[in-house]
Amino acid sequence: MRSATTARLAAFLLICVTAVWGSTFFLIKDLVRTVPPADFLAVRFAIAAVAMLALFHRQVRRLSTRDVRLGVILGALYGGAQVLQTMGLQHTDASISGFITGTYVVLTPVFAAVLLRDRISGVAWFAVALATIGLAVLSLRGFAVGIGEAQTLVAAAIYALHIIALGRWSTSDTAVGLATVQAGVIAAICFVAALPGGLTLPHSTGQWTSMLYMALVAGAFALWAQTWAQAHLTATKAAIVMSLEPVMAAFFAVLFGGESLTTRMLIGGALVIGATYLVELRPGARDPAATALEDPPAEALHHEA
Repeated sequence: MRSATTARLAAFLLICVTAVWGSTFFLIKDLVRTVPPADFLAVRFAIAAVAMLALFHRQVRRLSTRDVRLGVILGALYGGAQVLQTMGLQHTDASISGFITGTYVVLTPVFAAVLLRDRISGVAWFAVALATIGLAVLSLRGFAVGIGEAQTLVAAAIYALHIIALGRWSTSDTAVGLATVQAGVIAAICFVAALPGGLTLPHSTGQWTSMLYMALVAGAFALWAQTWAQAHLTATKAAIVMSLEPVMAAFFAVLFGGESLTTRMLIGGALVIGATYLVELRPGARDPAATALEDPPAEALHHEA
């Protein structure tokens, strides 16, 4: 059974990941003005994959054939979602894209309940609703459904499946190797998406510095951290904690991006933080019995069949 201390460490690590992801938004905004989104993703994850393989080749070799297959599936899910989200951004506003992508907070427990028969607690469902309302307050300023919104919604569904799969089959022992395999598969998928228009590279020292940060910290570190953390958290709780990403993005946009702090940011951010507190940070949030019902330990499932 997962210990409360390890679970809290996992939640803290996921919060760090959302902070790192949030810090990249204004960097990406500048980069994609000259580097097409698919090219940016391909280069970013290629650098991440090479760095991770150089550091963790021993852990990759220790993976079983089953683990490698799982890593390929996880990477294909994440890579496909990245490409669809990027395609959707070409047809919809970034704020709308951020909200629709954040609907994985709702889709994760729905998929877990329907596909895997997981029991989701009432507190978790309430936190999901709270986080979704917070995301809407943060992001929405009108809404219309078109091709971009549809592509982004499919991406959100795939992200939810990725979160569920990590929660089910990631373990502490395989996290590093799985993250490395995922990075390689994501890079390959993004390169295929970038090939039709040719590959455009960053052309200045500043752009390469931003690219390296997003590849090594927001790419390699974040992939490992999410993979390890989800070995110790339920998929639903992980999704709710990860909904902090737009809150972090707003924080860094105000701090470094020159944006003004608004009432919407304060209210939306408070709702998402409240949802995270409900499921993971409040005293007594980790009830071992409830945890066992919501999501069986990944370690136990890993050794089945």
